[in-house]
Amino acid sequence: MTLKNHIPQICKNQWRNPLPKRNDIKKVMIIGSGPIIIGQACEFDYSGTQACKALKKLGYEIVLVNSNPATIMTDPGMADVTYIEPLTVESLSKIIEKEKPDALLPNLGGQTGLNLSAELHRQGILQKYGVTIIGVEVDAIERGEDRIAFKNTMNALGIPMPQSEPAYSIEEAKKIADKLGFPLVIRPAYTLGGTGGGHVYNMEELETIVSRGLSASMIGQVLVEESVIGWEELELEVVRDAKNQMITVCFIENVDAMGIHTGDSFCTAPMLTISQETQKKLQEYSYKIVEAIQVIGGTNVQFAHDPKTGRIVVIEINPRTSRSSALASKATGFPIAFVSSLLAAGLTLDEIPYWRDGTLDKYTPSGDYVVVKFARWGFEKFKGVEDKLGTQMRSVGEVMSIGKNYKEALQKAIRSLEIGRYGLGFAKNYNTLDLDELIRLVSTPTSERQFIMYEALRKGADVDILHERTHIKKYFIEQMKELVELENQMLNYKEKSLPDSLLATAKQWGFADKYLSKILDIPEDSIRRQRINLGVVERWEPVPVSGVEQAAYYYSTYNAPDTVGVSDRKKIMVLGGGPNRIGQGIEFDYCCVHAAFAIKEAGYEAIIVNCNPETVSTDYDTADKLYFEPLTVEDVLSIYEKEKPEGVIVQFGGQTPLNIAGELVKAGVKILGTSVDSIDLAEDRDRFRKVIKKLGIPQPESGMASSLEEAIAIAQSIGYPLMVRPSYVLGGRAMEIVYDENMLKQYVKAAVEVTPERPILIDRFLDNAIECEADAISDGKDAFVPAVMEHIELAGVHSGDSACAIPPFNISKKHLATIEEYTKKIALELDVVGLLNIQYAIANDTVYILEANPRASRTVPLVSKVCGIPMAKIATKIMLGQKLSSFNLKKIPFKHFGVKEAVFPFNMFPEVDPVLGPEMRSTGEVLGIADNFGIAYFKAQDAAGQRLPLEGNVLITVNRKDREGALEVARNFHKLGFSIFATEGTSQYLNEHGIPSTMVLKLQEGRPNIIDKIKNKEINLIINTPYGPSSKWDDSYIRKAAIRYKIPYITTIAAAQAAVNGIEMRKKYGDEIPKSLQEYHAEMKLT
Repeated sequence: MTLKNHIPQICKNQWRNPLPKRNDIKKVMIIGSGPIIIGQACEFDYSGTQACKALKKLGYEIVLVNSNPATIMTDPGMADVTYIEPLTVESLSKIIEKEKPDALLPNLGGQTGLNLSAELHRQGILQKYGVTIIGVEVDAIERGEDRIAFKNTMNALGIPMPQSEPAYSIEEAKKIADKLGFPLVIRPAYTLGGTGGGHVYNMEELETIVSRGLSASMIGQVLVEESVIGWEELELEVVRDAKNQMITVCFIENVDAMGIHTGDSFCTAPMLTISQETQKKLQEYSYKIVEAIQVIGGTNVQFAHDPKTGRIVVIEINPRTSRSSALASKATGFPIAFVSSLLAAGLTLDEIPYWRDGTLDKYTPSGDYVVVKFARWGFEKFKGVEDKLGTQMRSVGEVMSIGKNYKEALQKAIRSLEIGRYGLGFAKNYNTLDLDELIRLVSTPTSERQFIMYEALRKGADVDILHERTHIKKYFIEQMKELVELENQMLNYKEKSLPDSLLATAKQWGFADKYLSKILDIPEDSIRRQRINLGVVERWEPVPVSGVEQAAYYYSTYNAPDTVGVSDRKKIMVLGGGPNRIGQGIEFDYCCVHAAFAIKEAGYEAIIVNCNPETVSTDYDTADKLYFEPLTVEDVLSIYEKEKPEGVIVQFGGQTPLNIAGELVKAGVKILGTSVDSIDLAEDRDRFRKVIKKLGIPQPESGMASSLEEAIAIAQSIGYPLMVRPSYVLGGRAMEIVYDENMLKQYVKAAVEVTPERPILIDRFLDNAIECEADAISDGKDAFVPAVMEHIELAGVHSGDSACAIPPFNISKKHLATIEEYTKKIALELDVVGLLNIQYAIANDTVYILEANPRASRTVPLVSKVCGIPMAKIATKIMLGQKLSSFNLKKIPFKHFGVKEAVFPFNMFPEVDPVLGPEMRSTGEVLGIADNFGIAYFKAQDAAGQRLPLEGNVLITVNRKDREGALEVARNFHKLGFSIFATEGTSQYLNEHGIPSTMVLKLQEGRPNIIDKIKNKEINLIINTPYGPSSKWDDSYIRKAAIRYKIPYITTIAAAQAAVNGIEMRKKYGDEIPKSLQEYHAEMKLT
């Protein structure tokens, strides 16, 4: 079974095949957006996938280029030809030369796709190969993205903007600041997520942020702009076609005022407090702008509105699909990327169907419901980062909820967030603080602001004062105040049942069963039973889909009758992964989408439950039925009882469905695949350890401690270094390597509340071990291991953050056979039905098991693509009853290597030391594929934005224990013709061993020092390894400077060895002609 043909027809609800309007085009290239980063997440997987569907429907051949292996978009069945290659001008030029596309669609790959398209045009590559840009003209990209061109366009149209001037240097910026006065906003050109920008209140801040902004901008340009902080931020999603017909898909009101990036801002659709007259004005301006800029398809237009004076200014536009367009699509049922692709191909709005009024040119937003979007942050992953929101985006994901009223939608959004909160009250210790302290805290925009405001209202805060401090409209604060007042009434019934009428109101206002259970101190199922007896149950309404015939998805409410029917077909329900976050990303959505496809293929009705607006799983036609709902026991059970499926799949949505699986089983839900008890056994260290011991598989010595005294005793018996972590985590949350008793005491004191129910786990840390992992598919009686992945970084770096290679490049055959044998043993012992991922470490010629996860892991898409085996599809069919043997799976040797590299958000957190450890901190990943390991590694680094130099100067500064490894690395760099700079200790060591190096001073040793050399662009690559607590503070400035000045940097010897290998291979073989995924898979078949 191959991966090529396993994506079924997913366009069944769409109108009958119209002919493409543009017959001059046969082959279209789509550029994806690359890895998931802050500011550019999986919404572009969604828009790119929609583009593939739309254009294939019109009969075009699709060539897709993207570096991200974790997405559905880069599966070989989505486009006709799929390149997983670095998104660089060089790489794209080669693909264009090879594939000769007729057209390029630039506006569905986020900022990355747009910038690359502009650059390919600027360098004459598109012209050379006769490639036409469709959807948006090149000069339109400039008019939308270049701050000067945009300002000139607005002036010509007479549309007001904040006063501003562009600057190309700090000196220019200072002169503009003198003229405009503070506060000011700095906005770099051609960037995303507000990268490099920010608010400045004085000259010192201006220098810092302008310097950061100039280096972030592709053209070294920033706009210095008057601040409109505190004004209302309003967005319109507008679509225009070639006939100049324009429609507004969605009006979005940001609840947070100007000053907080829209990606972090909590917002509603429709606009709830903005007058019709103002909305008309915004629409008028938007239409003038898109007409002047001449975008075909979707455009996002952002405005600021001063509620005091009524003044409206345009802030910026995105002449492409954006995060807001994914939200607008899901909020309205209007698939913007799908429609934009049809329009780019020459269709017009009056030729596309609209469920209400015939065709889309007559579209107006409708829908008797309120949508709330709320962001999900990952501050806890980054030590030393201040939780503070501004014009630079910091969230890593978002949720969307739909309710009949604002209160219901808001509370559904909160319980969708997966942060252990099911309502707004009693978060952290805010309830114990006095009013003055709460008012002080709420005055700074943070990820906690709404929760703090809730407690401030409980303590009697004045709505006017809160409005003054936060600039949040009084309407929203008053709505929250009404929730607080109702909650206070309910608190009078602690440990008792609520009066029926109070319970009914609470449910209509969105209070979750679990939250009521928490505040009243009574079991959740007694609340459920009481409301069911009262007839207070979730009912459902549809969101009809525009642009296609007869499609809808569904949301629940306690405020309307049920209008959604149920079919008599056999059904299977898949629980999604909720919001994107560090540790649980798009890979899990990939598995859920494949599950839905496989369920449909097997003849069942597929039902998906999820609340993430950015993903393909929440596209209207991925499953037969989509419920856009929070993944809580209350919401999932309600749908289960309505639809009565044959069973529910929980092992694909990461930790999200697993957190509720136990309670679902207790409530009578049938879970398909591996039992919840087996999943729990693998999570429960103590039970798991006993099973592994019984199987005779080596594991590092370990213990569990419920107190500091126990932890010290275990540490003394095992010996340092140790790996310590809390029980039950995903993404290495709060894991640390501890080198001595002092560090252990600090960890126990600071990290976790240690109790017998929540002990900490202590393992011997295997220093210098090779870490690897194996994925397996099992039916409980038999297991198949498609691949073993070798991590490039040694043990101690979280598997999600380590680069890894398939097939392994230096694990012996003997150890590979052992890993395969252990994996199969464990799969059968745990009775795994579906997927399994096991992590191993090889030390002292012994294979040790570290952990097992009997569920989908983040490696599934990677292994599926490199090995050509559709793992999630096969696993789903096994859960539906097929035997593993029926798939005839065989290990096919292949000649290519796949190297995954993680991508980090350190550029967004300049205060964080970018050193790798056991806590996962990457937001996404890229894949390099080539016929040898070195080139695959080189390409992976290139794709991750860390282009390795082919000549120049390398700085090597390592701790003592790494000197021996650094010697080999330095010798190879010297052979390749690089000059070596090194700090005193390293330099002396290299010179003693016959490798010439120039000594360079550390920061504290005088001038010119390392930082001067970095600033003067004298260093092309940095190799710097910190060690334990002693040097952590000492040299973080080197790594931070590397990020700031965009110099590739490496923090482990293993990665340095891989890099020097990559550079050597690249110099030896040159830049090979890229091969598509389909070509790699075809070569495998020949072997």
